[in-house]
Amino acid sequence: MTKRTRRTFTDEFKKQIVQLYENGKPRKDIIQEYELTSSSFDRWISQYKQSGSFKEEDNRTPEQKELIKLRKENQRLNMENDIFKASGADHGTKVDVIRNNRHKYSVSAMCAVLQLPKSTFYYEAKERDTSEEEKLTHLIVEIFHESRQNYGTRKIKHELHKKGHQVSRRRIGRIMEEQGLVSKYTVAQFKPMKTPCNESEQGNTLNRQFSQDQARKVVVSDLTYVRVHSTWHYICTILDLYNREIIGYSSGPRKDAALVQKAFASIDGNLHELELFHTDRGNEFKNQAIGELLETFRIDRSLSMKGCPYDNAVAEATYKVIKTEFVFGETFVSQKQLDLALFDYVHWYNHIRIHGTLGYLSPIEFKRKHLNKIV
Repeated sequence: MTKRTRRTFTDEFKKQIVQLYENGKPRKDIIQEYELTSSSFDRWISQYKQSGSFKEEDNRTPEQKELIKLRKENQRLNMENDIFKASGADHGTKVDVIRNNRHKYSVSAMCAVLQLPKSTFYYEAKERDTSEEEKLTHLIVEIFHESRQNYGTRKIKHELHKKGHQVSRRRIGRIMEEQGLVSKYTVAQFKPMKTPCNESEQGNTLNRQFSQDQARKVVVSDLTYVRVHSTWHYICTILDLYNREIIGYSSGPRKDAALVQKAFASIDGNLHELELFHTDRGNEFKNQAIGELLETFRIDRSLSMKGCPYDNAVAEATYKVIKTEFVFGETFVSQKQLDLALFDYVHWYNHIRIHGTLGYLSPIEFKRKHLNKIV
């Protein structure tokens, strides 16, 4: 059901409606043709007959006026009671009291009770607001660069919340724009040419069950490219679906099965814990040596359906993250430099980088929190 938009009417319009009624147009027809509510129509008629005005204050009874007066007086007494202790304080304290209570009472009334000129309050409040804005700007710039220029307004908002600051994404965006902070995610990415796919009859055992409740049970993998000197090199990552942690990775000059084997070899721990290995149908994953490795550790195989990237959505998403945060705009002078930078990035990705799908925790934080609950 579509929510009805609230309409506003001028006094001139209301007067014309009343005149139509007084000139004999049926009430039912007026309400229907002008799409009015019965209560609004009846109120306008009553107000015009009573005072000739459509303003609420012109149509109040003496009792209603007296009640409003009493309420205002009661609010004034409450206000004086709330801020009385600050009446003998210095200007700075008085300004703080007014700022903390401006959502309850008018600034003019509080300034009168505290005997503080309004101009003094507005001047000092503005100075403090400027100081707070500068501190917030510094904090946002710091968080942005600590994220390696990757975080946008959503993640910066969560990082600020951790530090005790409630800031809207719109305000964060404005400050980022003023400071010239542009997340790497705003830059379009180059798409490489596709290679022939693996025509294996192996099915999609994973079947898009991307949420896993056990660590190191189901892993997915993919490859991406990076510039080293004047040629393309490649990165392979193995991702744990439980907490999106990169548990294995490798890089090298060739996009082949050896790169995948090297990534498996980098996994810390017992490979017998792994139960399922899922990838797309890239030919680099079709190799006898990889098949023997999986068979040795009794790891089942799963392949995406042909031409369906959604079957490997988590790996694809991570692939995009690595391209955006690590690859884009970078040219490494050597394979050795790439290996060192990749090591550093994977540590940051696993231990520091917050993930929206993990409740804005890092993969390691998520795992520790879950394990603590189990214990």
